[in-house]
Amino acid sequence: MGRAAAALIAGCTSDAGKSVLVAGMCRLLARRGVSVAPFKAQNMSNNCAVTRDGGEIGRAQALQALACGLEPNVDFNPVLLKPGSDQTSQVVVRGHAEGQVSALTYRSRRKALRGVVAETLEELRSRYDVVLCEGAGSPAEVNLRESDIANMGLAEMAGLPVVVAGDIDRGGVLAHFVGTHAIVSPEDRARITGFIVNKFRGDVSLLTPGLDVVHEHTGVPVIGVVPFVHGLWVDAEDSLGTVAGGQVGPGYPPLGDEVLTVAAVRLPRVSNATDVEALACEPGVHVQWTTDPSVVARADLAVLPGSKSTVPDLAWLCERGLADAIVARAARDMPVLGICGGFQMLCKRIVDTVESSAGQTSGLGIFDVDIEFASEKTLVSHPDGSYEVHNGQVTRSSESPFIPGEGARRGAVIGTHRHGYFENDASRRRLLSDVATRTGRGGFVVSQSTSFAAERLRQLDALADAVEEHLAGPALAQATGIEQLG
Repeated sequence: MGRAAAALIAGCTSDAGKSVLVAGMCRLLARRGVSVAPFKAQNMSNNCAVTRDGGEIGRAQALQALACGLEPNVDFNPVLLKPGSDQTSQVVVRGHAEGQVSALTYRSRRKALRGVVAETLEELRSRYDVVLCEGAGSPAEVNLRESDIANMGLAEMAGLPVVVAGDIDRGGVLAHFVGTHAIVSPEDRARITGFIVNKFRGDVSLLTPGLDVVHEHTGVPVIGVVPFVHGLWVDAEDSLGTVAGGQVGPGYPPLGDEVLTVAAVRLPRVSNATDVEALACEPGVHVQWTTDPSVVARADLAVLPGSKSTVPDLAWLCERGLADAIVARAARDMPVLGICGGFQMLCKRIVDTVESSAGQTSGLGIFDVDIEFASEKTLVSHPDGSYEVHNGQVTRSSESPFIPGEGARRGAVIGTHRHGYFENDASRRRLLSDVATRTGRGGFVVSQSTSFAAERLRQLDALADAVEEHLAGPALAQATGIEQLG
């Protein structure tokens, strides 16, 4: 096999739709029988997936791998940054943590990672017919260009054409295109071969004069206008998609005459926020992110999700009155679910000299369980599709396990270190049935046919359909150098 065709899909801003466009292109190519793989040189996210061999990658690359019909692999995301505070991030290289970095120290570290990124991409290009690369943030961050390995730096290293996507739903996309083109160096400017308008609503004919002006100013064509695809919600990686007050999922109507309400606490350093999406796919289950103690108090189920900074986020929980609301629920035997860091917060004692260096801290004390943070991270992918990624370890427990050999359960309060456990349809149905029983929601009917895996594939196919109808063609093939996208 020769060297694969490859292109970089960059974005004017974060949340411009790079991830979903790459996923849609990957899915379209896979449906056409093309051997394709995704690649994101550097990702910054606390939403991760664990590969079969125990490595961490960004959640978006796991979804893109699924679109390609592949298992998640560390090659698809060789560098992952997991923010633990506003100043520092954990750096994960080829699936495994290699210490903490600040924004300043990472600039020099990133130069050393060039070789890892370049070698990994070349290896992928030797194994697949097409590699679709996703940029990170914006290629117009010229202050970071010298050490860049994810945008124009990657394009330079690997000789990639660059297509820049912009989110018109947030406004200003025409200025974003022209500004991005103007601010980068002449050498990088020459790498930009096309623009894509993403998330468009309305009549394209009204947009055409603006697209012509972009072409006049830049000499670069707008090669496609992709409409706003309604109903996309699974595996939302960007923090902009996880806001307090926001509803998660499609909000399907109930099968019976009652609904279940789920309050998911929007922690400052929430990780693997996608865990609650599995609950949201069920008819009659309304999931909302919140920082309001009153919403937590009255919901049928309260969820404490994962956190990249368990002890600081626990302090925040106490300051906001949310801890009192959770403890009061437990005292009334009202359903509470803690996942990973959220589970650790429910425990009696936390000893952390690794993540926060806080030493010994009192948890909420709902579980008679002690947690101690280890320097070695637990990374496990379970056969049922769930996975673990945590430094905090259970060192003592007098509680009944939630899952055989794992987690804790006391009445209506459950805790587990496993992410993705409720993506298993049978496990999710058991949880929802139990919540309905404990809260007296006799009119809530649990669906026996909902498939979260099928919902994921349905959304990937919807993306591929949009790419096929509105983007694929000679202009995209020419701009990317990938003839199979024609």
